[in-house]
Amino acid sequence: MSMFGDGLDAAVHKAFTRPAPKSAPAQMRYLVKQLGGTKAVAQMLRISQRTVERYVKDQIKKPRPHLAARLEREVNKRWQPQIRAKAKAKAAATDGIVIDTRARLGYTAPIGSTDQDRIRHLTVALPPAYAARLFDAQEAGASERELQEIAAEALKEVYFQDSGRRAGSLEEVRFTDVEHLEFEL
Repeated sequence: MSMFGDGLDAAVHKAFTRPAPKSAPAQMRYLVKQLGGTKAVAQMLRISQRTVERYVKDQIKKPRPHLAARLEREVNKRWQPQIRAKAKAKAAATDGIVIDTRARLGYTAPIGSTDQDRIRHLTVALPPAYAARLFDAQEAGASERELQEIAAEALKEVYFQDSGRRAGSLEEVRFTDVEHLEFEL
């Protein structure tokens, strides 16, 4: 998956009030309950319906690595949807989101400025409007590059331009070679 998408998901997961099921049988039972039957789960996970039934009955307890990863991803995608929605809404309406990154950042500016890209470690609180844009783009299936561009635009406004108090002639911010990225609600 993507660094930005996974980072946003990890930030939302910190808001969960209960841990997601850990064992494969418990995860399978949760998915069966959510999707309304073993057939739908089998199709989603690309395994046989009988295999799903065996997990539900605790006849199989340890899935192969590729199935374990798919199973965990699907459970986490569906776990506590109301709490996930509340956390996103709160970040998008009032709190905003904090981005902690170590990446190569540079900008395009008028001649005579020091605009060469360099590695920077930034921890910046982004306003709610950018949190909303990031979550909306993620829900719409935006690519890694599109999420990165939204984050770069947010860093331009908040970090480089200080919300309009400086560097007004800054044209674009380059946000590349991301070594570390973490979001916090």
